[in-house]
Amino acid sequence: MTRDEVLNALRTMAPPVMAAPPSDWEDDPPERRAAVLIPLVDYDEGLTVVFGQRSKALRTHAGEVSFPGGRIEAGEGEVEAALREAEEEVGLDPARVRILARLNTHRAGSGFTMAPHVGLVTPPIDLVPDGTEIEDVFEVPLSFLLDPVNHRRESMYWRGADRWYSVFEYGPRYIWGATATVMVNLLQVLRREV
Repeated sequence: MTRDEVLNALRTMAPPVMAAPPSDWEDDPPERRAAVLIPLVDYDEGLTVVFGQRSKALRTHAGEVSFPGGRIEAGEGEVEAALREAEEEVGLDPARVRILARLNTHRAGSGFTMAPHVGLVTPPIDLVPDGTEIEDVFEVPLSFLLDPVNHRRESMYWRGADRWYSVFEYGPRYIWGATATVMVNLLQVLRREV
C-alpha cells in the first residue's frame, strides 16, 4: 500500500468511535485515560510502524510490545499526550510527526481507555528507548502487517471466560493484546473494511 493510498484511506475514514466500549470484566467505567501514537515512518521504500518493547521490570504489561504512549496528564489533550510520551519513551521528535487520524477508542484489560492517533513521521529519525519504560524500539513494515497471512487469533482463559485476541509475530516480536487490537482497527480502515 502506497503512502498516498494510506493518506486517502485515513482522510476518508468514518468518524472514530469515541466512547469506551463496554467491558464484561469490569462493572465501572474506566477512569484512567491514555493516548498512544501509531507512528508511520515515511521511507522511500515504504511505510513502517514503530513499536516499543516494554521493560520486564514494569508492574503492568511488562515485556509486552506497545505503541509509544501513556497516561493523559491533567490539562493535556490526547495528541499532546501521545506526542509527549513518544518523545519520552522512544525519542521521537514531535516536530517530525504529522497527526493524520484518530482511531476508535480502545479499552485495555488494565482498565485504561486508549485514544489511538496515527501520525506520519518524516525521516530521518533516531529512535532511542528510554531504558525505563521501553527497553527496545523497532519498526515493522506496514506491508507485513497488512498481509493477512501474518495475523492470527489466539485465546486464553481470563477472568472467567475464554478471551480471543489478535496476534502478529514479527521475528522474535510477539504483538498482541491492546496493541494488536488497535493495529487491526488501523488495518481495517486502510483496507476500507470499516
